[in-house]
Amino acid sequence: MRREQRRRLTALCLLLLVALLILRPNLLDSLSFKMWSRQKGLEAENGQFLLEGEPLKILGGSMHYFRIPKEYWKDRMMKMRACGLNTLTTYVPWNLHEPQRGKFDFSGNLDLGTYLDIAAEVGLWVILRPGPYICAEWDLGGLPSWLLRDKDMQLRTTYKGFAEATETYFDQLIPRVVRHQYTRGGPIIAMQVENEYGSYAKDANYMEFIKTALLRRGVVELLLTSDNKDGISSGSMEGVLATINFQKIEPILFTYLESIQGNKPVMVMEYWTGWFDHWGGDHHVFDVDQMVTTVSEVLGKGASINLYMFHGGTNFGFMNGALHFHEYRADVTSYDYDAPLTEAGDYTSKYFKLRDLFSKQYIEPLLPMPSLFTKTSYGAVILKRSLSLWDTLQLTEEPFKSEVPVNMENLPVNDGNGQSYGYTLYETVIYGGGKFHTKGNVRDRAQVFVSGQSVGFVDYKNQELDIAEVPVSKR
Repeated sequence: MRREQRRRLTALCLLLLVALLILRPNLLDSLSFKMWSRQKGLEAENGQFLLEGEPLKILGGSMHYFRIPKEYWKDRMMKMRACGLNTLTTYVPWNLHEPQRGKFDFSGNLDLGTYLDIAAEVGLWVILRPGPYICAEWDLGGLPSWLLRDKDMQLRTTYKGFAEATETYFDQLIPRVVRHQYTRGGPIIAMQVENEYGSYAKDANYMEFIKTALLRRGVVELLLTSDNKDGISSGSMEGVLATINFQKIEPILFTYLESIQGNKPVMVMEYWTGWFDHWGGDHHVFDVDQMVTTVSEVLGKGASINLYMFHGGTNFGFMNGALHFHEYRADVTSYDYDAPLTEAGDYTSKYFKLRDLFSKQYIEPLLPMPSLFTKTSYGAVILKRSLSLWDTLQLTEEPFKSEVPVNMENLPVNDGNGQSYGYTLYETVIYGGGKFHTKGNVRDRAQVFVSGQSVGFVDYKNQELDIAEVPVSKR
């Protein structure tokens, strides 16, 4: 009787397993991902990556958790797997995780631990890029604005104020991610030291400081740097794998990388699948066939690659950054990037052609593509009421008064942390017209009002504005 019961129980377990495999066809991948014996993490030896001593070609895609609603994280990762990618890369934004000095937030859309857990569940390796500076077309490159309250602040250096703040931040961040490292059963196979530092400066002491800060807190996986061709000699460092960023491949790129670090595997950390947009400009579109040709050429050279971006997402709130090469240009809210997945997570022709290309890297067929979410049209929204800027002032706190204008980071608000973003109203009394000059103190854009009426704009580039004579009755 007991033998019969055991047979029935065994049969029932087998039926349950079959049902699970039907409902979740990637279950075995997920189980093997978690149960795989972890002896040797990612190594960069003899011109190739090795994981557990076996060759691994990294096929990666960038996707930032802080640019995607948490409810969509798994969907986007499943689409990444279905495209043939095996690795997810993400930045970590300091300014969101420590919006006020000493107050940290790793909840909701900032729940990095859950993001890493989902990556492991889906079967993706992770390359983590913790900064502290991340660029990413993100406000102040991810650095918290309260750093600027120090008038002597020297960002991205070993200056005491910056170094101590970085140490405090890493004390909170790194212990949360080291348990997700490969050798501890997690998905993280590598971490990046700083970000494109060679394009900013050459400071071996600072780079060593960041590297040591990671190692002292338990980081044991492969370390790497990331730079474009012009910055790689200044941004690379001893004992850390150098990787390269580009959109258009040049014949000398890989040989140049080899000349810097010898017989190490070539990794394109950022292959730019598109580009970001600026206010007042057109939406950037990068030719799909040119993209596929370049990716194919990179793979043909035996190199690993990470698509920046695979899915761009959205710059929520005021977090979109700005660039100043030849002129100041603010980025838009959308971070669509003309990536293989749209801002809404939909497939594009880039996705389909990349999927076809990457499928040739595997013996087994790729996972099926997840279905798209149903879209809803909400129709036009008609605003029937409005409130002017001047009407809102009665709802605000008492203004801060000063003999001279104070930059928003040094305003006495937010528990001594200043204002990070948004709008600031400066008011004064003038007794006549003339030429108004910002003297370079408007770093973004300002609208100028006289007696409640808009008279023009000044910005980073246009620093002068003619002010008409003010009638005596309105002074």
